[in-house]
Amino acid sequence: MQITGPGWYGEPADRPEAIRVLRRAVELGVNLIDTADSYGPHISEELIAEALHPYPEGLVIATKGGLTRPGPGQWARHAPPGELRGLVEGSLRRLKLERIDLYQLHRIDVRYPAEAQFEALAELRAEGKIGHIGLSEVTVAEIELARSIVPIATVQNIYNLLQRDWEDVVDHCAAHNIGFFPWHPIATGELARPGGPLDAIAREHEATPAQVALAWLLQRTPVMLPIPGTSKVKHLEENMAGGDLKLSAAAVETLDNL
Repeated sequence: MQITGPGWYGEPADRPEAIRVLRRAVELGVNLIDTADSYGPHISEELIAEALHPYPEGLVIATKGGLTRPGPGQWARHAPPGELRGLVEGSLRRLKLERIDLYQLHRIDVRYPAEAQFEALAELRAEGKIGHIGLSEVTVAEIELARSIVPIATVQNIYNLLQRDWEDVVDHCAAHNIGFFPWHPIATGELARPGGPLDAIAREHEATPAQVALAWLLQRTPVMLPIPGTSKVKHLEENMAGGDLKLSAAAVETLDNL
């Protein structure tokens, strides 16, 4: 999302740097890239193909459909069951893929029966255009409704040190071996203020607050799949170092209780 223009709309300010971010990510061992047709719109998917196609073996490109971008910073749900095929095929073209390994319903469109949206994706999966299906910003009940129709591989809800409203969804995914994508994973806010609890833990571990936030997520459950976004190689490398950070038991307890 971050490799697009201001308000996640239009071309990035520095297109060559966006390309470098994508290529450097793969060099550093990233094996899953999350995007969506609404990022730009379309710009993110096009940049991924430009930078990485033909894709290295083992690299999963996950994309989403079901939100539109009327303008900078604006989002609108749009997932009519009859249009999901066109959304999937558009992403296939832009990403230069014959099959999308993981296709996520960006939002359930409440104007239509949720079951119809899940059934449309199940049909595309049966045809081989989608490998796995994921959901975004959903409740446990919605996950189970979808699972009654088609297997669900992943769930992507907002979740970080500051925003933990979806604890029940994280626990449900862990119990059922469903991958959980926490979007906006490195939000730290006031927790990272100088002298604050996150700042103290970061200094104790010789890390940055962002790295601690990512490490906490990874130690929360094995199904956690953080997706920090950035438009800068420097930030990418900093984020990746968070994957190697092991927090002490005391630090994890402190962060859990914040």
